[in-house]
Amino acid sequence: MRVGMFLNYAGGFREAADEVAELEASGVDLIAVPEAYSFDAVSQLGFLAARTERLTLMSGILQLYTRTPTLTAMTAAGLDYVSGGRFELGIGASGPQVIEGFHGVKYDAPLGRTREIIDVCRMTWRREPVVHEGRNYTIPLPAGEGTGLGKPLKLINHPVRERIPITVASLGQKSVEQTAEIADGWLPMFYHPERAGDVWGAALAAGTAKRDAALGQLDVFASPALAITEDPELEAMALAAAKPQLALYVGGMGARGKNFYNDLVASYGFEAEAAHIQDLYLDGRKQEAVQAVPDELVRAISLIGPASVVAERVAAFAASGVTTLAVTPLARTSTERVALMAGFRRLVG
Repeated sequence: MRVGMFLNYAGGFREAADEVAELEASGVDLIAVPEAYSFDAVSQLGFLAARTERLTLMSGILQLYTRTPTLTAMTAAGLDYVSGGRFELGIGASGPQVIEGFHGVKYDAPLGRTREIIDVCRMTWRREPVVHEGRNYTIPLPAGEGTGLGKPLKLINHPVRERIPITVASLGQKSVEQTAEIADGWLPMFYHPERAGDVWGAALAAGTAKRDAALGQLDVFASPALAITEDPELEAMALAAAKPQLALYVGGMGARGKNFYNDLVASYGFEAEAAHIQDLYLDGRKQEAVQAVPDELVRAISLIGPASVVAERVAAFAASGVTTLAVTPLARTSTERVALMAGFRRLVG
């Protein structure tokens, strides 16, 4: 099982880059750089490529809508080049609040766009002339929609690899099915190992049945919060520290009836709790929403507690099919994070 870590996208990047070098030395396998409505992930990944030698560097995630398919392919090939073949392309649809509210781009056809972008990326990396006629993208642009001067072009450079791994962040049934069919990896959010099969098992099986054997096994990610402690007080603090993100996503990432994360938590058996968190959050009572997040939910999707408990939870994630644990370490300082990740790497084995 690979051990990875998500960087925090809220500043302090130079310090984070210094920390990443230490994390690499401690045995961490992967660093993922988020891209919300924050600084872009690409510039930071390029910087990290120059500061590391072994780590896999992953975009976690590049959203689908504001980069053309060929620009996404060029960007991935460029990051794979500067990292010496260590880049993994993480993509996802994000959500309408970010896409329409921050970027001013219509949020539509996430399934179709994902498939077409993956097709164009792989075509580009093979250095084939890019010719694509899809429902969402047509390359080159038809004469009637432009100057008529467009012609099929292929990537000038020779990529380090013609198959850069593509991991898709997906939650919905159709999206997960498509991910299992065409992607190299799958990145769900708030993964509950004991309930994942009930929620996504049929979709994963349906997609896997259509999967090209040349793709190999689907790499299944989970991104739990991590805190290893024998101190009950520190454990309680870690549980509390994991709740604001859950409250934000379950309560605030979408309107009532249009929140993917709320639907997911409800499907785990926390329907009443999810509705209550959302009501509080949308009413502006954010701190109460945080306090309404059940400890039981946090424990189910996290790795928090004594080493023996964390080891049991790691085994549960592995038994459910997870192959990469890209955690968020709950630690106050860089020294504590590096020590926590080094200990976790030893625990996972």
